[in-house]
Amino acid sequence: MKTLSKSKYAIRIPLFAISFVLLSSCGNKSARNITDSRVSNYLSESEILEKSQSHDNPRMRYKVLSSRFKNGTSKWSNLIAQLEGFSEVEYQSAYSLIYNKDIPTIQKHISKGLITYESLSKWYLYRIYKYESNPSTALNSIISIMPDVVAQAKKKDRLKESNHPIYGMPVLLKDNINAQGTPTTAGAIALSNNNTGDATIVKNLKSAGAIILGKANLSEWAYYFCDGCPLGYSAVGGQTLNPYGRMVFETGGSSAASGTSMAANYATGAVGTETAGSILSPSSQNSVVGLKPTVGVLSRTGIVPISSTLDTPGPMTRSVIDNCILLSAMYGADKDDRTTLLTTRKNDFVEKATSNLDRKDIVLAANRNYIETDPLYSKTVEKLINQGVKIIEFDPSEVDLSGFTTVLDYDMKIDLPHYFINYGGNNLPVSSVSEVITYNSEDMHLRAPYGQTLFEGSTENETSQSEMNDIKIRLETDMRKYFDKVFELDHVDAILSINNYDAARSAMAKYPCLAMPMGYAENGEPKSMTFIGKRFSEASLLQLGHWFEQNIFIRSSPKGY
Repeated sequence: MKTLSKSKYAIRIPLFAISFVLLSSCGNKSARNITDSRVSNYLSESEILEKSQSHDNPRMRYKVLSSRFKNGTSKWSNLIAQLEGFSEVEYQSAYSLIYNKDIPTIQKHISKGLITYESLSKWYLYRIYKYESNPSTALNSIISIMPDVVAQAKKKDRLKESNHPIYGMPVLLKDNINAQGTPTTAGAIALSNNNTGDATIVKNLKSAGAIILGKANLSEWAYYFCDGCPLGYSAVGGQTLNPYGRMVFETGGSSAASGTSMAANYATGAVGTETAGSILSPSSQNSVVGLKPTVGVLSRTGIVPISSTLDTPGPMTRSVIDNCILLSAMYGADKDDRTTLLTTRKNDFVEKATSNLDRKDIVLAANRNYIETDPLYSKTVEKLINQGVKIIEFDPSEVDLSGFTTVLDYDMKIDLPHYFINYGGNNLPVSSVSEVITYNSEDMHLRAPYGQTLFEGSTENETSQSEMNDIKIRLETDMRKYFDKVFELDHVDAILSINNYDAARSAMAKYPCLAMPMGYAENGEPKSMTFIGKRFSEASLLQLGHWFEQNIFIRSSPKGY
């Protein structure tokens, strides 16, 4: 996952996504009505791509917009089949009850009989189709839709199988997370038939009563694949676009569409994954709440990996309360992922986050470099001070991140084959990084139009296990010292960063981060205040985030969505 930033103080290291479909071929009348009033005056894809070549950001000079991959079936067939009888009238009738509403509010509306789990699921399916099938609004956010969304919702209406607040709520998964019912592709054509069982966190979600709506696009192979290529691009999903500025702002990566789908109100919650910035970056770019938990809080079993040292899934939502609910539903030890056995805290994220927090008891550390160089950060710190929060300013020390990409190269070469053997589907055309490279080389235009430099680099890594252990110990020790020096200044509760500026450092320290929307630049680009805490301090970070959300800044939805 890639650390992205405009700040000269951010560490820049190689890090870590739909087709535009017209409705003329749809047989479902309700589905056809969705875009009957579609804007007809839009640029062709070739014109859009040509226009992108003058973008100031080289990563946004696209070669591909729509996915070139065709698997013989319509991406929308599962969705259309489930929308029979649901029309624009039903969509508009439920709009005020669902749009931008948090999970507790939606659950109240359901308990009062104003909507049902079935109508909720259909509302999201309809909305996805309404915007994603329209060339003038499509974000290329969705790779696939589960075939049994409405059937599951009808079952939820009949039975009360769980008291968890996630019950009956439609959730999207980043498409590197295994889920039975649709392939797990990681955005790669090589995995287009990777039909698997459920990842552990998906089993937990289903056990709590969640409905898996479908898969969200991503930066292919979680962006540890090509070098300097567009964020949010995958060969299977095409180029994800940012609803706050289509073709203007980056989506962030690699959990690109987990972020755009939340901003565009396509589900109640989405799950992303992060190695070093892949939840924080798209959460920041799309003005949503994103939690990168401590490694070990959530299971990684059944997730296409980059690095077993650093990888973790995490919740991405429009509010802190929804983030707590999604985290709670995924939480739990997993015998197949030993890192989770270190976690001993109670599953009380919702209760802790919503409990009273006296602002006079809050102590936060603000990076003096960011104060001096980022007006929005400086303004937000000033707001915190005016609210009575104690702010400790600090000057960041120099740190040596050399060896970081070596960790990723080394782990990827080992961890990806382990996934293929233990959690991948049958009869895949690849079983190692080298075989993926060879497979893609047979048709680079289709399978890897931006190259596969980082994959190639991984195969060239000749670091020994002993050398690798030394690198990991040094980086983890040094990064913890970097943060702990600040935490010890005056009993600091959290360190304030921006977007994913400190993602690599916090990743190696294995410290959790919470990205909170803090405003928009003059050009409208979203930006986040990122809270960094000590290991296993997720509940406290979410409590701070909830207070921040209530007292400092409330996000705005993108215009037109």
